[in-house]
Amino acid sequence: MVHVGIGYDVHQLVEGRRLVLGGVEIPHDRGLDGHSDADALMHAITDAVLGAVGEVDIGHLFPNTDPTWKGAPSRVFLEEAARRVAARGGRIVNIDATLVAERPKIFPHITAMKANIASALGLPPTRVGVKATTNETMGFVGRQEGIAAMAVAAVDLPEPAA
Repeated sequence: MVHVGIGYDVHQLVEGRRLVLGGVEIPHDRGLDGHSDADALMHAITDAVLGAVGEVDIGHLFPNTDPTWKGAPSRVFLEEAARRVAARGGRIVNIDATLVAERPKIFPHITAMKANIASALGLPPTRVGVKATTNETMGFVGRQEGIAAMAVAAVDLPEPAA
């Protein structure tokens, strides 16, 4: 039976941090603020996968109050989400995600992002969709104060015993 989960994440852009999205360091004058590497794309996908299997969200599993996760690469969060799917006898069918950012341009980095995400989840890159859009200069994204990401995950889980 296929289960679907939704994930959303947002981080502020600040000076003095590197910008990491989908596990790719992107040249930019600011980076995302957060306890880990603040990879909003991987965080949204992690929450989508966890939601599809009825788990708690990324903040409960990897709290920003735990020094273990200070500066951690978000790939470890995705790998744990995939491990939890496998532990239930399931498999991730596909991921679809969208980044919302005015700058920098995301498209040149999408192939590398898809490869990183697919690798962390044990999927072929053809089963990972990553798109990017702007907010047409509206709101916090439009003012270039932050970047948002949303994701959907489909997970096939075995039918429960009757």
